[in-house]
Amino acid sequence: MASRNPPPQEYESDDDSYEVLDLTEYARRHHWWNRVFGHRSGPMVEKYSVATQIAMGGVTGWCAGFLFQKVGKLAATAVGGGFLLLQIASHSGYVQIDWKRVEKDVNKAKRQIKKRANKAAPEINNVIEEATEFIKQNIVISSGFVGGFLLGLAS
Repeated sequence: MASRNPPPQEYESDDDSYEVLDLTEYARRHHWWNRVFGHRSGPMVEKYSVATQIAMGGVTGWCAGFLFQKVGKLAATAVGGGFLLLQIASHSGYVQIDWKRVEKDVNKAKRQIKKRANKAAPEINNVIEEATEFIKQNIVISSGFVGGFLLGLAS
């Protein structure tokens, strides 16, 4: 009995619809890291495994988040306590506030901030572009950092 093989079916290739991104090659083509830290210190993608990158990012993120939380609480306590003391002093008659002068100074500060913000816009855009490029090149360690930072804030 002769067996007949069915004719091979042609399947549409899905390879054409997806682009494969090799992070190592991408990092080698973009030399931002090398310009800042020298040629011998490539991006994290080339040096460490994914698990190591996530662990390093997570630990540093947790430390930063924890410190941010503690410093934030301290700053909020200091500002709130200072405001409370000023209110008590004002109501007790120790301090008198010239609200018209405060309003005038606040409006002057607003105008100065708007002028400086317009001048600093190109510099801020450059910093944002460089930070975005760094995050793209080191996406694994960056995502670990974000996760660790959020855990640090929660603890």
